Amino acid sequence: MTGPADRLAALGLTLPPVTAPVAAYVPALRTGAYVYVSGQVPVADGKLAGTGKVGAEVSTEEAAQMARTCALNGLAAAASVAGGLGGIRRIVKVVGFVASAPGFSGQPQVINGASELLIEVFGEDGRHARSAIGVAELPLNAPVEVEMIVEVGD
Repeated sequence: MTGPADRLAALGLTLPPVTAPVAAYVPALRTGAYVYVSGQVPVADGKLAGTGKVGAEVSTEEAAQMARTCALNGLAAAASVAGGLGGIRRIVKVVGFVASAPGFSGQPQVINGASELLIEVFGEDGRHARSAIGVAELPLNAPVEVEMIVEVGD
């Protein structure tokens, strides 16, 4: 039987370093059996993967890839307080924010990038409740931001 770390490796992915906060908060906070992960923007190799509004400067497909990066960053943050990726039992809730150009309504397709990664890594335990919200602006002019709640083991 393969676990989340094996599935992540099979995808050719590794958990990145936890992105340092840009304001007065922590990347993830564990309380009881849950970890609340702060909003993660698509930082890869220490820099933002792109900027702009989805439906204008950024395509739906590009934004979905960035949402995938956000989810990977969220897993790194959760794992940092859960004793590693193996400490995460299931993904409970995902909230995705999409900086949307006027008239853009494809937020669910963008946040599918995050949801699909989580299902690939955790299987049925990766299926989660979710919201996909269009917003006018995000920090650093990021096109997408993802936060999550995960259940952890002892």
